[in-house]
Amino acid sequence: MRIQRRLLLFSVIAFSLISCSQPEETTAEETQPTKVKTGAEMLIENHLEELEGKRIGLVMNPTARIGDTHMLDTLMALEVNVSALFAPEHGFRGEAGAGEKIEDGVDQQTGLPVFSLYGETRKPTPEMLNEVDLLLFDMQDVGARFYTYNATMGLLIEAAADAGIPVWILDRPNPAGGDYVSGWLMEDEYQSFVGAYPIPIAHGLTLGELAQMAVGENWLDTDAQPDVRVIEMKNWTRDMKWPDTGLEWVAPSPNLPTFDHAFMYLGTVFFEGTSLSEGRGTNDPFLTMGAPATNLSSENLESLEAISEDFRVEEAEFAPVSISGVAIAPKHQDAVCHGVKIEVESYDFDPVKSGLQIFATLVQATPDYEKRDFIYNLTGSTEIDQLMSGELSVDELDFELDDFLEKREQYLLY
Repeated sequence: MRIQRRLLLFSVIAFSLISCSQPEETTAEETQPTKVKTGAEMLIENHLEELEGKRIGLVMNPTARIGDTHMLDTLMALEVNVSALFAPEHGFRGEAGAGEKIEDGVDQQTGLPVFSLYGETRKPTPEMLNEVDLLLFDMQDVGARFYTYNATMGLLIEAAADAGIPVWILDRPNPAGGDYVSGWLMEDEYQSFVGAYPIPIAHGLTLGELAQMAVGENWLDTDAQPDVRVIEMKNWTRDMKWPDTGLEWVAPSPNLPTFDHAFMYLGTVFFEGTSLSEGRGTNDPFLTMGAPATNLSSENLESLEAISEDFRVEEAEFAPVSISGVAIAPKHQDAVCHGVKIEVESYDFDPVKSGLQIFATLVQATPDYEKRDFIYNLTGSTEIDQLMSGELSVDELDFELDDFLEKREQYLLY
């Protein structure tokens, strides 16, 4: 059996390496950086035998891949005893749009049961865990407090601790970089599923590091001691942004089709807390923003163009449309909106602060805009009100992150 499994392992790894696009030839000046090996790859290479004799539950989404192959399919090919699947927001294989309820069901390719963690239940029940001895969590995060995968991870760890089940986090890069930390710390009154922990908007942690911090700082609601193990990456360093990793971008959600969208999302997500469009229903969500009544002056446009040399701001007209599985009934559907479109050229800027400048300018140029309470769940602070009114400028913001940076130091793995 071990010989057969090793042959299967060799075949899977070889296929994954072939499927990853590599340049045919390079000069010395064009030599590619060493590719990051994800926690999923390290699991397959070094820890496969530890799964023998265990019933394995998978908490994954479409980003749980090695090359072009989903981890579920890889593990099944290696004859790992996968017994249950758990689906976060957007679904196990990515079949649902933002906010769409996920139903329990069956994975059509394997026949395995799929339990929803984004519907009536967001925390696994004891019944869901009956046939599980070990849980593997593998999802690509975007490095934002309000991205729901970290909340799903925390609830999973709580449920697993109560059931006496270990959780292994198969670590992946923080796309915005491990040194990039920005934005308000979440105040306790705004704790929610899009703000589970008292961390900044951009926290600079991998999900493995965040899991360890949540356990170490007692942020989890369990009386049991969580059994969390991080399967670490290889070759990832904190100064890397996504393009430095050598990994292919797999959209972590339908409205973040490229890293450019995900990077700018860290600061343009705040449009979701208002009546202005954040670009859902267009080809470039979170890079396209505005509303029917937005009226930008030449002075507004000049100030936006001056924010950074690392991205271009262009005045734009757009009409959001309904897109199945991506943007169902987007704001201002089929109405012509006026606003801006962003084109990212490099990543040497602070997307949270830059996004806030764009946000405040467009809000002030939209006389009939409406603010929604959800904005406080995103920001974690009411200081956003002073930005929206013009009482405070982005240059005057002080997020006071020294204590957080000091506290997180002991949980850093890379």
